[in-house]
Amino acid sequence: MPHATRPGDLLAGRYRLVDLLTESGDGRFWRGHDEVLERHVAIHVIAAGDQRAPRLMEAARRSATVHDPRVLRVLDADDSGDVCYVVNEWGWGASLDVIANGTGTLSARKAAWLVAEVADSIGTAHAAGVAHGRLVPENVLVDRTGGVRVIGLCVDAALHGLSEGRPQEDLTDLAGLLYCALTTRWAGASGSNVTPAPRDHGQVLRPRRVRAGIPRPLDAACDVLLHPDEAHRHADLAAEVSSARGLSAFLADFVGDPAGMDRALLASTPDVLPDEELVTLPPVPELTPHDQQRMAGAYPEPPPTEAGAEPRADPDAAPDPDRPTEAGVPIFGEEGDDVSWLERRATPAPPPPFDEPPERPLFAPDPSDGSPARTPRADASQTSVRPRDEYWPWDTGTGVGAAGTGTGLGAVGRWDDTAEGEPVPENHSGRFWLRLAVALAIAAVVAVVALVAVNVSEGRSILGEESTASSTPSATTTPSEAVTATPLTDLSVTVLDPQGTDGGENDDEAPLAVDGDGSTAWTTSGYNDQLGPPPGLKTGVGIVIDLGGPQDVSEIDVELQGEPTSLSLYLTDDLPGSVDGLDPVDTPTDVGTSVTTTLDAPVTASYLTVWLTSLPQDDDGRFRGRVAEVTVRAS
Repeated sequence: MPHATRPGDLLAGRYRLVDLLTESGDGRFWRGHDEVLERHVAIHVIAAGDQRAPRLMEAARRSATVHDPRVLRVLDADDSGDVCYVVNEWGWGASLDVIANGTGTLSARKAAWLVAEVADSIGTAHAAGVAHGRLVPENVLVDRTGGVRVIGLCVDAALHGLSEGRPQEDLTDLAGLLYCALTTRWAGASGSNVTPAPRDHGQVLRPRRVRAGIPRPLDAACDVLLHPDEAHRHADLAAEVSSARGLSAFLADFVGDPAGMDRALLASTPDVLPDEELVTLPPVPELTPHDQQRMAGAYPEPPPTEAGAEPRADPDAAPDPDRPTEAGVPIFGEEGDDVSWLERRATPAPPPPFDEPPERPLFAPDPSDGSPARTPRADASQTSVRPRDEYWPWDTGTGVGAAGTGTGLGAVGRWDDTAEGEPVPENHSGRFWLRLAVALAIAAVVAVVALVAVNVSEGRSILGEESTASSTPSATTTPSEAVTATPLTDLSVTVLDPQGTDGGENDDEAPLAVDGDGSTAWTTSGYNDQLGPPPGLKTGVGIVIDLGGPQDVSEIDVELQGEPTSLSLYLTDDLPGSVDGLDPVDTPTDVGTSVTTTLDAPVTASYLTVWLTSLPQDDDGRFRGRVAEVTVRAS
């Protein structure tokens, strides 16, 4: 292909090639940009002389006859030049192969809804007489709104040189898409970059043998479409999914209400780039010698200066020392500019020192007339002054009784009983007796508290009497002794098998685990491999016992048949759907035929789950677990 093979090339003066997505021989699939309508497009390009060119143009014409919003429609096609190209709509999103390799498997409902949408659009194409021809995960897109889009209807098969597609091949590829969404493995008829599905004796393994937990209806649909020679085993199902529209209706019935499925599917897809705006720069023309001469003449050289001539001095360059603006503040030359505010200001004088504070005497000076320094108040009556030897309970230390000021200056007594110049006596007798009374009261309280503490510690009463309770035998027992654990009756049992939906764990035998007969037992299915990680088919299986409401469980007895067996015991308030996230009360490992679990403290629960994690091996070489009897004791 001598032309239109590089990013940036333009087709028909309109479609610019941006990113090369895939190649098949000389055929190439590009992301392009429509410069007329300013939008992204998908472009299939091959050389006009390629033998696939006529088939590519015919495929484009046939694809344009299918009107379905989920099919990225053909916008333009041309083979008049050196290349043959077909332009389709562009869809932003993540293809199924990116989802399978990036985020892993989809849930059963999401996978069924996605393939139902693809099958419905392919059914519309089949009704118009058009087959896709190459319905691989790379051609199924989940766009940015969660919708499902189909890429390359007819055109992609022609670009890869495949023969004209047939509806039966599309139906097989639809089953491969469902297989891929459930297991991240590709089992369709067309080639894909997704890891191929494992095979056994040349046949693709059923989805349930690749990943545990796949619902049986979806597993059976894949098996019927991928192995048509064995479809007689599911004759009714084979007739129901014998067309794309029939498969779409079957999967839609499995999904049920499709509300919110697009948002749920979008949440399972990896992040994709937004629809960014394409900026295309114009090409830069090459410079010729003529252009260089023209550019040189546009900017003439400055005239040379005369030799010996000195440059003319700038009259404004010399600074004026008398101008205060030379310090950096500009003056714009207007007349009358007042710059006095820029002149340096003199440093202000410091404030005068503070005056020294006057000296204060330590004691009040004696009066100059010789009178005493302290005299009674003029309004003090003779009745308010008590004798020096009289006791007064509300003595405030002032000698004034109840009318005293409480200044604590000492008792002054009667001035007429005190000689002039004699020191004033103090009287503290009332305060002393009050303090003594408080101390005696505190000592008495401490003694009583100590006596009570000693009596109580020695088993006597508060008053020191001998207790009769210890010498006389008690006629009643403590509550803990009165309560005994009793076996629970009328229990019901269901099988817990979250990793299998076929109901194949002998549900009808589950009541035998609580029938009171140790010779009967609930038996699991037989497994070729031990429970646990691969190659184990499941990590565990068990039974859930309904205790008939909240019970204070204190002891659990489990009788088994065969050994060794490992199990976990769970007590829950609600009926569990699985044991993920639950904390076991006991995990006996490699035990014999009897297990007894006694709890440190009773646990209130409504359901007991006996979860087998390792099974004994039977004589036929298969692993089976048997629970003969479960006894639950509650207080």
